[in-house]
Amino acid sequence: MHSWNSISAQISAVTNVPFQVKESRSIGGGCINQAYCISDGARRFFVKLNSAHGLDMFVAESAGLEEIRQSATIRVPLPICHGHSDEMAWLVLEHLDLDNSTRGKASDLGEQLAAMHRVTSSQYGWYRDNTIGQTPQINSLTSNWIAFWRMQRLEYQLDLARRNGFTGKLQSLGEQLLSDLDKFFPNVSPTPSLLHGDLWGGNYAYDDKGNPVLFDPAVYYGDRETDIAMTELFGGFPADFYSAYRYNYPLDSGYNIRKQVYNLYHILNHLNLFGGSYRHQAEHTINTLLAEIR
Repeated sequence: MHSWNSISAQISAVTNVPFQVKESRSIGGGCINQAYCISDGARRFFVKLNSAHGLDMFVAESAGLEEIRQSATIRVPLPICHGHSDEMAWLVLEHLDLDNSTRGKASDLGEQLAAMHRVTSSQYGWYRDNTIGQTPQINSLTSNWIAFWRMQRLEYQLDLARRNGFTGKLQSLGEQLLSDLDKFFPNVSPTPSLLHGDLWGGNYAYDDKGNPVLFDPAVYYGDRETDIAMTELFGGFPADFYSAYRYNYPLDSGYNIRKQVYNLYHILNHLNLFGGSYRHQAEHTINTLLAEIR
C-alpha cells in the first residue's frame, strides 16, 4: 500500500527505532475503518486507516485512549502515532493479542471499570469534541449535567434525525421528553466520571494475561450510569461484570429508569447512522420514558 512508507517513517521517528512494513494483514470487525496488523518481522503494530478527512477522528481517539491510560485503572492499547497523506489518514496503536472469550474474568472488568469511573473532573464534557461511531460528539464543558445531556446528546441527535428526514412523531415525542428531562433527575447531581462513552460488547476484550482491555472509546466526563446503561443495550455483559461493578461502586435505584434516557442517545445515533429500522425503537423508548413521568 502506498501509505505504508509514510506510516513506517512516522513509527521510526516516534519510537526512535527503524521500522519498515514487511507484512500487512487485514483484520476484520470494524464498519468504519480498515484495520491491519503490520510487522517488520520483529515488531507488530495495529493500524486503522480511513480517508484523509478522518484524521481528526483518529486524533480524538488517540487522546481518549491516552486519557484512560493516564487513569492507571484499566488497560488500553498504547497510542503510537497518527498522521495522514493526501488520500489517507491513519492511527497506529500498540498491537495486543486480544481474546473476548473466557480468557479473562468479567469480574475484573467490572472492578476496573468502577475504578476508572472514580476518576473525576470538575465539569461535564471534555476538553475536545470526538465522535460516536462516525457521528460528531459535542463535549463542551458545563457544570449542568441535565443541560449537557439535553443539548449535547439528545437534542443534537434529534436535530440530526430531522435533517436526515426522520420527522413527525419522533420529533414531537422528542420535544416532550426534552422539556421534561429534569423529572428523571430528582435531587440527583451525578459526579463527572471518566467515561469510555461507547461501551458495548465489541469494545472490550482480554489480553494474553487475562487483563481486561478497552478500546474504541468516545471519551468524556459524565454520569457513570451512561456507560453501564450501554453495556445493557445490545445483549448485556456477563453477570459477574455487574456484580463486581456494583460491589465496588453501587448504583442509585433510579438507574433502572435513567438507563433508558441514556440509551436513547445511542438508539438515535444508530438511527442516524444506519437508518429507519431504529425509528420504532427510538419512539417506543421515548413513549416508555414519558409514561414514567405522567
